[in-house]
Amino acid sequence: MKFLKKNHQYFYFVFRIIVGAMFMQHGAQKLLGSFGGINGNSAQLFSMFGIAGIIELFGGAFILIGLFTRFTALVSAIEMASAYFIVHASNGIFPITNGGELAILYFASFLILLAYGAGKWSLDNILFKTKKRK
Repeated sequence: MKFLKKNHQYFYFVFRIIVGAMFMQHGAQKLLGSFGGINGNSAQLFSMFGIAGIIELFGGAFILIGLFTRFTALVSAIEMASAYFIVHASNGIFPITNGGELAILYFASFLILLAYGAGKWSLDNILFKTKKRK
């Protein structure tokens, strides 16, 4: 436990990088048609999927580099809650059966990022000289 407490900032850094990179991939899939796209295509820019793709691609990038992290996490959390209720909840009550488990996991991840910010190794910390967490 001493090791974990002493090195928590490293674990949080890895968490932020993974969440940002994975979220960015979802945006690239929707916006750019990467990773097979949405049914083999990219979404229309000003459609529901296009707006989601913009939030995911740029939000993921901002979280990855730790820039405007709290604001980006808030916008992304709202998007994931919306995605869950608009797309998934109508297919059943349980996320595992309605396909909404990723939306719920991302929502929870963004709540953590919203609460703790970008952390020690981030552009937020460099540019805005945020307080160092103990």
